[in-house]
Amino acid sequence: MGASLSNLTDGANGSTIGPGLGDIPESCVACVFLYLTPPEICNLARLNRAFRGAASSDSVWESKLPANYQDLLDLLPPERYQNSSKKDIFALLSHPVPFDDGNKEVWLDRDTGRICMAISARGMSITGIEDRRYWNWIPTEESRFHVVAYLQQIWWFEVDGVVKFHFPADVYTLSFRLHLGKFSRRLGRRVPNFEHTHGWDIKPVQFQLSTSDDQRASFECCLDETDCEDANGNHKRGRWIDYKVGEFIVTDSEPATEVRFSMKQIDCTHSKGGLCVDSVFIIPSDLKGRKRRVLKKP
Repeated sequence: MGASLSNLTDGANGSTIGPGLGDIPESCVACVFLYLTPPEICNLARLNRAFRGAASSDSVWESKLPANYQDLLDLLPPERYQNSSKKDIFALLSHPVPFDDGNKEVWLDRDTGRICMAISARGMSITGIEDRRYWNWIPTEESRFHVVAYLQQIWWFEVDGVVKFHFPADVYTLSFRLHLGKFSRRLGRRVPNFEHTHGWDIKPVQFQLSTSDDQRASFECCLDETDCEDANGNHKRGRWIDYKVGEFIVTDSEPATEVRFSMKQIDCTHSKGGLCVDSVFIIPSDLKGRKRRVLKKP
């Protein structure tokens, strides 16, 4: 095996000993690329002219795009993608495509070409958000939307959202990205502040999702665990955690799927505060575990 591979490599470098990689027809290389991931294709494109040509083939890259990729392109100005190759379209859509006044983003996973989505706190309905006694908007580079909603104190905590989109067939996970406590930077170091953090260990927060085809999921948990501190402190404070609400299944991109989601703690016997709400993520379920730290149902 090693000798055979060595002979192929020698041939590619101009030796007359046997066939080389350069002798493989571009069409054959393109057929092989149909079974590889986009990063693998880009790496192999460096080998020689045939591989480079196959790596630019529209037929190869169209197989990596979701069937309804035109729905994503429709969110962009036509001049951004007109006359572009399928490879360039894949590269374009692998970057966040904003919509709904920039409060939502959709993009293709670079390894699989599957659709992912994020929804900013600004794209949700938050009870009391206009009253600065309760909520504030905090600019930060720790959010992909560069701003998070910070709760100082409130009795009725409720956040709701909805999105309607042509999701391709897949199994998706929806999660809320939350952070207990405020944070800032001093002398280049990240410094958490738990001055307002209270009330999240008394009663659980209820998370829910539902879809237009009547799929439902729910989850509840206490966001704080003051009685579970160890040598490293409370593991839920001072860091971003994704709270998995549940999964939903899409069998066809037509018609568009409407997804409603919420989290609430409306027991008014006690106040709660000191919480950052960043965003909601909708990600293909088998991608979720390897990309983000998720707090799953017990």
